[in-house]
Amino acid sequence: MEYQKNVTLLQQAVAQHTFIRNIAFHRLPDGTPDTKGNLELWNRGMAPFEKTPLWPDGTPGWDDRDPLQGEPYLVYIPAPAGHENAPTILVAHGGGFSWRTGCEGPNVAWYFHQAGYHTAILSYRLLPYDRHDAIADMQRALRLLRSGQFGPGKRIIAMGFSAGGMLGGNCAVYADDGNPDAADPVERLSCRMDACVVGYGAMSSVSFPGPFMADPNAPDLFGINPADRYYLATEKHITPETPPFFIWQTLSDDGRHGLCLAKALQDAGVPYELHIFEGGVHGLAMADGENDLAADIPHIHHWGRLCCEWLALHGLGAEGDR
Repeated sequence: MEYQKNVTLLQQAVAQHTFIRNIAFHRLPDGTPDTKGNLELWNRGMAPFEKTPLWPDGTPGWDDRDPLQGEPYLVYIPAPAGHENAPTILVAHGGGFSWRTGCEGPNVAWYFHQAGYHTAILSYRLLPYDRHDAIADMQRALRLLRSGQFGPGKRIIAMGFSAGGMLGGNCAVYADDGNPDAADPVERLSCRMDACVVGYGAMSSVSFPGPFMADPNAPDLFGINPADRYYLATEKHITPETPPFFIWQTLSDDGRHGLCLAKALQDAGVPYELHIFEGGVHGLAMADGENDLAADIPHIHHWGRLCCEWLALHGLGAEGDR
């Protein structure tokens, strides 16, 4: 399969602001979120790209409850020439598990492509599918990236924003080495990531009462009941085998989300780096003006450079094995 065309298409899409939707258009006149318009924009933008279905024979549990979503897939972006052995960064957009925030997908993938990485944009299942379905999608994507189909970049960093960061955290703690007896050869592969990068994820609804938390007695994006919310709280399931984390957010996201995750990592002896930036708001992506908020904040934009330096510390630099 030819993926090189995705590089040119991604460059064009970023230059033309294809996946940016100003926050003024996020809601309909009656105040409800314009989920349909958001998904249609994502689908139009992704139409030209070479996409790889996560399950070529059909997604388990898939039905027609929301045809606008489409079955989950990857868009793979090869690294620049000379970086063939670089790791792969799997990018998971945010959107509250309800829609797709484009600046947190293609725009981030383009930044890290330019930094020398292979990147892969994940389109995972949203509501009315549940968060466990989205976890299964990311786990499958991690296995697929190790299958050899995409070249040598089998060291994988999961990088997610908002809901995508929550998803990355879940997959960091719920990983396995594959099922050696599976009929599907992809399912025999590991879904363990080499590092996890979390951008302003609301990581917990059980460690503290926070502004992201809905009615604790009602189902929400954190889980359908107290047991499920505990299961989905990443910081409650950190072990010494958990991969290293790079965590960044702003004060407006409530610093306790990053702090409680960092404490759990520290307690387990897992390496991490934590940046809580003063200023800025939720949803900044690269904080370079190419986001739905049109927010260009150079101080926060530094997170990308800091992340690359941190990845290199862990042997995951973009120079690969050159």
